[in-house]
Amino acid sequence: MSQLGNLSRRRFIQGTAAALAAQPFLQARAEDAADGYLTGRLYKTLKIGMVQVKGSLNDKFKAAKAAGFKGIEMNAPGMNVEETKQAIAATGLVVDGTVCSSHWQIRHTSANADERATALQHLKQALRDTKAVGGNTVLLVVGRGTDGAEAECWERSITNISKALPVASELGVYIAIENVWNQFLYDHDGKADQTADKFVKYVDEFNSPWVGMQFDIGNHWKYGSMGDWIRQLGRRVVKLDLKGFSRKQNKFTKIGAGDLDWADVRKALAEIKYTGWAAAEVGGGGPERLAEISNNMDRAFGLKSSV
Repeated sequence: MSQLGNLSRRRFIQGTAAALAAQPFLQARAEDAADGYLTGRLYKTLKIGMVQVKGSLNDKFKAAKAAGFKGIEMNAPGMNVEETKQAIAATGLVVDGTVCSSHWQIRHTSANADERATALQHLKQALRDTKAVGGNTVLLVVGRGTDGAEAECWERSITNISKALPVASELGVYIAIENVWNQFLYDHDGKADQTADKFVKYVDEFNSPWVGMQFDIGNHWKYGSMGDWIRQLGRRVVKLDLKGFSRKQNKFTKIGAGDLDWADVRKALAEIKYTGWAAAEVGGGGPERLAEISNNMDRAFGLKSSV
């Protein structure tokens, strides 16, 4: 072998050794980058029902803002639009979206056509009310799997919700489907190795940019890897809901508690380049409890404490 060949070989070996030695460092740097990704990209919000402060809506908004939240989710239909707009103007706290107030009782999966028609009416009104106060999502539980066979619930809900798409498109408000324990699109009695396959197919069947997921990170840790579900859902995630869960104790927990893999959740959110709102959905309370929830969110996502 020539001297040049020996030199090239030595450089190759040295370079390979250096690369292998640096691999753990580079991996750590990548993980550090993922952990820091959400700073400045994740905006904290919560449900209005969590703000258990006496007084006016203004008082409730002020308490949420003082606890470190940037937004709040109202309930619609049923929200007083003018009062809400006044509270926004008075406090500077924005309404980022709403929760459809009747979706558990009046369902898009119902076998009753009249009930489905009412569910559609309520969804359309929720979209209009949300736009009126400056929000851009309506959280929707599409129904219950116990309303019929999966194929029946699938067809009924897709057909019914699709009738609201022209309104959602016109207003620029997302229909944000939440993954909940409603025995639909997952195996309620199944193991912890389930995927988001059915949720992906369900959302994609609408073939609309105005239907996505308000992905609840805690709701399905019992059934699968939340980091992997986030990776699989990808661009379909338009907002997050937050709670903790313990598989060991089989119960929901405070945000950051339990055994949910928050590090992998952070990594997955960085991988899909998520930027947007994250809504707390846990037991609320007064100012101290709201501050605790806000700080729990900061710790779970590696954010700088707000209060």
